[in-house]
Amino acid sequence: MVFLIGMRINRLRSVRSWLPVFQAMPKMMGELARNPNLGLLHGWTAWSGRTVAVIRYWESMDKLMEYAAASEREHLPAWREFNRRARTAGGDVGIWHEAYEVAPQRSHLVYNGMPPFGMGRATAWKPAGDVPPQAIGNRPASAAPEPPAAESSGDEPRHREPEYQF
Repeated sequence: MVFLIGMRINRLRSVRSWLPVFQAMPKMMGELARNPNLGLLHGWTAWSGRTVAVIRYWESMDKLMEYAAASEREHLPAWREFNRRARTAGGDVGIWHEAYEVAPQRSHLVYNGMPPFGMGRATAWKPAGDVPPQAIGNRPASAAPEPPAAESSGDEPRHREPEYQF
């Protein structure tokens, strides 16, 4: 399960608005590092311009949601405080998150000249030389896209979930 979370500083001079948000994340990360039973497998942080992104790999969506809702943990009080401050901050800081359930065995992971990193570190990492390259067309049949759906009556939308590779 991959969890992306971050913040964007919308007004640099409004330090009182964005600094508490920025300071809350290390407290949560420390708590998760001290308590591996909470479900965090691995993670790292990236900073680009005014945006900080935290990439985390969890055992499951259930573990993430349990942590998020636990009043005795760092997250829920920080979330409540952010919402209290956001009512008067006028958009000085923005936050976002995305959560994806991902099957590593149905993903494309390549690491060459790298220590164990990202999803490879959170799951089963093997050096690139140990796994022969495989063309997309040679993927197992179970990974092949589904054939197009039969024509519909026109009432329901024609939509197919995209297939992603990492």
